[in-house]
Amino acid sequence: MVKAPGRLLVVATPIGNLADLSPRARETLQDASVVAAEDTRRTRLLLQAAGVGTPLVSLHEHNEAQRVPELLARLAQGEDVALVSDAGTPLLSDPGFELVRCAAQAGFTVHTIPGPSAITAALAVAGLPTHRFCFEGFLPARAAERRAALASLAHETRTLVFFEAPHRIEATLAELAAQFGADRRAVVARELTKAHETLYRGPLGELLTRARAEENFARGELTLIVEGAPVAAASVGGAELRRTMDILLRELPPGRAAATAAALTGATRAAAYALATRGGGAGLVRAAPPPDDEEMP
Repeated sequence: MVKAPGRLLVVATPIGNLADLSPRARETLQDASVVAAEDTRRTRLLLQAAGVGTPLVSLHEHNEAQRVPELLARLAQGEDVALVSDAGTPLLSDPGFELVRCAAQAGFTVHTIPGPSAITAALAVAGLPTHRFCFEGFLPARAAERRAALASLAHETRTLVFFEAPHRIEATLAELAAQFGADRRAVVARELTKAHETLYRGPLGELLTRARAEENFARGELTLIVEGAPVAAASVGGAELRRTMDILLRELPPGRAAATAAALTGATRAAAYALATRGGGAGLVRAAPPPDDEEMP
């Protein structure tokens, strides 16, 4: 008798509280032939706590390309493979995409065993609009790249969700306040579901002040929720702003052109300046950094 192909089982695991492992997830991990884990050391602790003895193999960003053929072969032999990340739902800022894509393309059944996610958990308690949101994962670690990424999101009207490392949260909040405005509402969710779960709410400027003053602010796992831009303000972020900057840059340095364009169009000065420095329009001049008296606030 030919053995039926195995299944790939994408299993969500707790983001902090082990009691959040669902009975279905535990049963799936117990019955699988192997568990593919981002960090086998962390997952082993979870399996031990749940009384599960299923063998583990590593699957992370550095070995996924090499590991996928091996796991596909196991599926072809009829084995069920459970995929987990360190915490939460796999593939959301975690490895596993190539395995899921290749398994689906090869015709194997891919099931989801849903459960915890820091994204939805933070949105649920943030008190900010959730009917439309945009998950941006981790921002670039380099300051210049992070600044450019945030400038491109300054007029995004959907609620924004970010993950951030504790040692970068202060710098990120400072850049967010500069690019989005210090009055934009936000929430920093710290240690969700854990004993020291804390929600910091308020305008970006206020959160930056707290991050600088409170030692515990930059400890643990952080999820950042930022209110989207007002629709009226976002509407000037396209052709009108580009045309205005194109004209002004022929006569003015970038900083003054951005300030003038903001006054004329209602856009933020940060958004106008980002167009100038990043060459945002076909006719825009790619400008050098402004002198000190023209630095953006």
